[in-house]
Amino acid sequence: MTVSSISRRTLMKGTALLLASTALARQALAQTAQTTSGGRLIVAADSEPKNLNPAIVASNGVFFVASKVIEPLAEASFDGKDGLSPRLATSWEGSADGLSVTFKLRDGVTWHDGKLFTSVDVAFSALNIWKPLQNLGRLVFANLEAVDTPDDYTAIFRFSKPTPFQLIRNALPVVTSVVAKHIFDGTDIATNPANNTLVGTGPFRFAEHKPGEYYRLTRNENYWNKEQPKLDEIVFRVLPDRESAGAALEAEEIQLAAFSAVPLADLDRISKADGIKVISKGYEALTYQLVVEINHRRKELADLRVRQAIAQAIDKKFVVDTIFLGYAAASTGPVPKNAPEFYTPDVATYAFDPAAANDLLDKAGYKQGPDGNRFTLKLRPAPYFNETRQFGDYLRQALAVIGINAEIVNADAAAHQKAVYTDHDFDLAVGPPVFRGDPAISTTILVQSGTPAGVPFSNQGGYVNPELDKIIKEASETVDTAARTDLYRKFQQLVVADLPLINVAEWGFITVARDSVLNVADNPRWAVSNWGDTALQS
Repeated sequence: MTVSSISRRTLMKGTALLLASTALARQALAQTAQTTSGGRLIVAADSEPKNLNPAIVASNGVFFVASKVIEPLAEASFDGKDGLSPRLATSWEGSADGLSVTFKLRDGVTWHDGKLFTSVDVAFSALNIWKPLQNLGRLVFANLEAVDTPDDYTAIFRFSKPTPFQLIRNALPVVTSVVAKHIFDGTDIATNPANNTLVGTGPFRFAEHKPGEYYRLTRNENYWNKEQPKLDEIVFRVLPDRESAGAALEAEEIQLAAFSAVPLADLDRISKADGIKVISKGYEALTYQLVVEINHRRKELADLRVRQAIAQAIDKKFVVDTIFLGYAAASTGPVPKNAPEFYTPDVATYAFDPAAANDLLDKAGYKQGPDGNRFTLKLRPAPYFNETRQFGDYLRQALAVIGINAEIVNADAAAHQKAVYTDHDFDLAVGPPVFRGDPAISTTILVQSGTPAGVPFSNQGGYVNPELDKIIKEASETVDTAARTDLYRKFQQLVVADLPLINVAEWGFITVARDSVLNVADNPRWAVSNWGDTALQS
């Protein structure tokens, strides 16, 4: 997510353009707000993805808009079986040998262009997009070799090697956005214009995108759930400056800001404003993790004692209380506490102890020079969030206490990703990877060796541990759920003991909304789900 400056004059100009271009005056907004059925919801958005197709780019920035238009086979749920709620699939069952998964699909669903949704669309999406093109699907569906479609509403996924049903099930909300075969077949999928003018089956239709201003979605009158959507329109108004999101909420120019678009420092004040509510629920399946990425090609950092010293130099409580203002928790390892299916607290710990850290560095042979420095490291904080940048400043100071001179190099998102994940031009980097419900989806790649250069949020630090790689591979082919879960507990223990990276904190996000917005945060991925039951009232 990008952050840039915007003046109050620019903010008001953007508001005027939006209101004029969409024929929405304040009077009309007030009138639509008197009912729980219909109306227009105006939401803050802080980025405009280059590719809006979630079947190709499975990321929260894309899902935020696209999930209202294009649906997955299943969505996350607080109370559904295995934490899932049916969407385009009504049931899913894995074979005992791990070689197939059978999906029963929803009947009577139509695409926004009127054509019927069938199993052919699922097969096409899986084989032509999720496996070869999607950033996460290429891992989850690595061994997918065929999708049988014995009828219009059955899709049988067949795998060349045993594939854990636990993984497929956990990944359904994230990696199974279904697109229409008749729109993409026979085209260059990656460059098809439909990637940015979406046609889906969801409760909202894609209406228009005015770059730099807004995305507009309109009600799908033929949605398969006849009680949804509650809203007539959703407008995602582009407000890249977080301060402008809070001001727009208070001025009633927007009604909702998700993904902590309102800065944490402003939450206490804005929560006391009339007609505004602050909501921390609804991100339980979107846990972000603050990590220190380490380039093991650097001689000093290849020494475990140095990595342990860095871990002991970090005051996690200070980070949680001061940088995140309490809206986070200290991490114990690569799996967050709110993933109880896999999490174990039985790992090594590194208490905040600068004296012990200094002693470790002395014993490792890195003595302090006359200026107090032992050696110098290049530190690259990720630019995506205020908190990652602030932690970079804190880490520089914390390392100075133990005699390590960290020189911060800031860059925009594209330059940062290239420097860290392609060019390996870093010693330490601050990263915010996301835990997505199963370690195999986006967590093991952070430490597994062999990932090609250029893959973001992967092990690009040259770390190689055959024992850890063996556990990751074994877990990827272990069908028994209990045995697979146990392997991931061993995975956590080994990661924390050897410190290929350092997990510092884990956090969700905050939604700030007007009181008139109903049914907010009713599932663990609410911000990136379909908002079919979200409504407005006075």
